[in-house]
Amino acid sequence: MSIPGLQDMLSQAQAFSEQFTRMREELARRIVEASSGGGMVKVRADGRGRILAIEIERQVVDPDEVEMLQDLITAAVNQALNAAKEMAAEASKSLTGGFQIPGLDTLFS
Repeated sequence: MSIPGLQDMLSQAQAFSEQFTRMREELARRIVEASSGGGMVKVRADGRGRILAIEIERQVVDPDEVEMLQDLITAAVNQALNAAKEMAAEASKSLTGGFQIPGLDTLFS
């Protein structure tokens, strides 16, 4: 016994799964960069929210100013992660044709 339209639904689910996989792979290749302290601290992350690199200018490394350096790093990391999250949200919207599915953008990470 076959359910009308079941094969079409399965085909659509398979196509969505393939698109989702391609989108995750593309996000892993896309890079965002953020900085703080006028560019003294730079952070690069991929579209899946993984930190790839942190660059710190030498003049910011002062043993008497460790808290300031920590704040600059925290600010740059948060900016990079927010940019990656926004990129994933946009990607998920394009995947669903603008229809928002709660939590879908978190699946990219």
